[in-house]
Amino acid sequence: MNIALFGGTFDPIHQGHLALAREAQERFQLGCVYFTPANVPPHKQQHPISSYFHRYAMVALATMNEKAFVPSLLEAPGEAPVTASTGKKGHAQAGANYTIDTVRRLKQTLRKSDRLFFLIGIDAFKDIASWHDGVALFRECEFIVASRPGYSLADVAHALPETLRPRSAVTKPFAKQPAKGDLVLPGATVHLLENVHQNVSATAIRDAVAAKKPLTKFVDSAVADYIKKMGLYRSK
Repeated sequence: MNIALFGGTFDPIHQGHLALAREAQERFQLGCVYFTPANVPPHKQQHPISSYFHRYAMVALATMNEKAFVPSLLEAPGEAPVTASTGKKGHAQAGANYTIDTVRRLKQTLRKSDRLFFLIGIDAFKDIASWHDGVALFRECEFIVASRPGYSLADVAHALPETLRPRSAVTKPFAKQPAKGDLVLPGATVHLLENVHQNVSATAIRDAVAAKKPLTKFVDSAVADYIKKMGLYRSK
């Protein structure tokens, strides 16, 4: 079975996330997509986020009518391993959830014949070289990246961890090629999905909440009701 892990903050899960998952499911015949909210995202520890339980509840609501979409507790408090690693500037990142750990935990439950993908947007992918144990992560799974206008295939190649990047002579022709198709390199396989980017952001959702505008163009209707009921994203 083809299986995908879709990790992220999901604060909140929105239509852009769902569009990526649906397109990936269709193109790669995914039997299951695990939507996995991060408890402590390593790259967002300096920014306030909603509680894990609110974010998981919204994921569950957004995916409840999608047979192949599964809200995952892989990174729930008390479930994911608590680790500490040294960041790029030498600062300890205690208690963070690292994707490599989550992927390996998921793979322990899969069959050897299963094919695992990791779903991600290109804006997040451009920082992949800074992720904990990024080289090993590319060995564990293939990547499906939601592309958008303005990015080239060279941008994708240059975003890879240094030891996985092809030589500049190889990537030079990529600069004129839009980020689409497949990039298959020794140690890394990246599949690019076009025309799935939607102009939705957490900031736009918060602005709509503050202005008391409808949220259904940004999020699933059940998620919009939850945000209103729980009073999320209101200005303090």
